[in-house]
Amino acid sequence: MNSKFNKIWLNGELVSTENAQLSVLDHGVTVGDGVFETLIAYDGQIFAFDLHYQRLQNSARILHLDCPSAKVLRTALVELFTANHYQPTGDTSMAGAARVRITITGGISPLGSARGDDEINLILAMSELTACAPSTKVITVGFTRNETGALKGCKTTSYGENVVALLEAKAAQATEAIFANTKGDLCEGTGCNIFVIKDGTLFTPPLESGCLGGITRHLVLDICTALNIEVRQENLALTELTQGKIEEAFLTSTLREVQGISQVNDVMLATPLGKFTQQLQTEFIKLRTDSALLG
Repeated sequence: MNSKFNKIWLNGELVSTENAQLSVLDHGVTVGDGVFETLIAYDGQIFAFDLHYQRLQNSARILHLDCPSAKVLRTALVELFTANHYQPTGDTSMAGAARVRITITGGISPLGSARGDDEINLILAMSELTACAPSTKVITVGFTRNETGALKGCKTTSYGENVVALLEAKAAQATEAIFANTKGDLCEGTGCNIFVIKDGTLFTPPLESGCLGGITRHLVLDICTALNIEVRQENLALTELTQGKIEEAFLTSTLREVQGISQVNDVMLATPLGKFTQQLQTEFIKLRTDSALLG
């Protein structure tokens, strides 16, 4: 991985990316036994740490993994930023932002699904970040999210489905793939939530659909409440999206922030940057300097 940020925090030590070592028998390597959070830092300050930490705790609970304290992680983040010379410069745009990942794995274990007795591995890493385009093409895929599965609501490192879906998206010159759940309802993207506008009303799938509770989704819902924008958290058939029955749509995620959808498969949306999308893009950018969310 080529990055100007070449130091990783691994189990309490700062090491270069070239010298960082993890056992090939780590359960995260052999069976994907791990959880993670992707965060963003604006101008040297981590964004929405408390919300990300709550979700990390929940993911660790679901997968029965130990979760380090918030104090441990905050201290590690400071050390990581210092080692990588990432400090505030006054640039709060995406050009001054960094991608930060916290990963917890199950530790060294026997080959197979059963976890061993080794301690977890805790890894913090960071890389540069570039701004996403205001809108993008997405595709839908033929396999589904399981809204009743054991890992519902868990941000796990078992991302095989997402890898396949993004390969399909790349082949179609799209940047994201959208899943239905087993009932055929609109669910989520590989790493984002989705909002759609139909008949002038804003909808997003409820958590019961199997979608992950995105941090940006949460913040956008808060923005909508503050602006008196009604959002219906209701199930919609995936066909609402694929058959051009919606007026506009957008994706939300930590790294995309709020990104409009311009095309779904071969269907062009009439308004790739409609009223709701543009308003929420503008409002979300304001959060980059919100002291309540930084640090």
